[in-house]
Amino acid sequence: MNRRPPSIIVVLGTLGVLFIATPLVSLVWRTPWSSLGDVLTDPVIRDAVWLSITSAAATTAIALVVGVPLSLLLADTTSRIRGPVLALVTLPIVLPPVAGGIALLSAFGREGLVGGRLDAWFDITLLGTPAAVVMAQLFVSLPFLVVTVEAALSKRSRAPELAAATLGAGPNSIIWRVTLPAIGNSIVAGATLTWARALGELGATLTFAGSLPARSRTVPSSILLLLETDPDAARTLSVLLLSVAALVLFGLRRRWTGIWSYWRSSATSPDR
Repeated sequence: MNRRPPSIIVVLGTLGVLFIATPLVSLVWRTPWSSLGDVLTDPVIRDAVWLSITSAAATTAIALVVGVPLSLLLADTTSRIRGPVLALVTLPIVLPPVAGGIALLSAFGREGLVGGRLDAWFDITLLGTPAAVVMAQLFVSLPFLVVTVEAALSKRSRAPELAAATLGAGPNSIIWRVTLPAIGNSIVAGATLTWARALGELGATLTFAGSLPARSRTVPSSILLLLETDPDAARTLSVLLLSVAALVLFGLRRRWTGIWSYWRSSATSPDR
């Protein structure tokens, strides 16, 4: 039986909703929709939109290639290193994006641990390139795929895999024909979240890749620059990103709720 919550709970909860909703509604309300066509046809903004879409797609593809195998390792291992590795992989979720950008500079900048050698040995400079944009996006968005897929793998039934092994299927065949198809929805959900997070990334991208037109200037960095010169255009682009985020969360609301429920239970479980 559902009981009515105390009035103070209703009031405070409502205030929380209003605090989140008011800026978003205000953004939509003050956006000059008549200028949408002009904004999207601007060559610089059009290049930024194209770079954001393509780099987010590339980031998602790379995240799938490395993130799904990593999720399999984390879900199936009982080693003591599982906890530290999982904490390391998910650290970018809580790390300030600018700090992530500085970390990327320390590793892949011209004087970085890896970037310095790339520059000296192969004359390769990553800064200010689309590759740097993808690297920054991958750093901050890969954890979303790993968290989503690892949660599904940890909750899966092992019975179909055991049955396949009994029938003579090898490890690779079991993974491709049994395990991954069983968690296909979670892989799609993780990939979608990864793409959306990459599309909206600003701090790490701006710090590491910069904001060169047609090379490393994405939609979020364009919004930041437009705030000083054309606030109406900045609002218009912000609403576009807001719309994408809303569609992603609406489409994945059940899946995302289940993931959080899993992590909440696993955090209190003594054998995890």
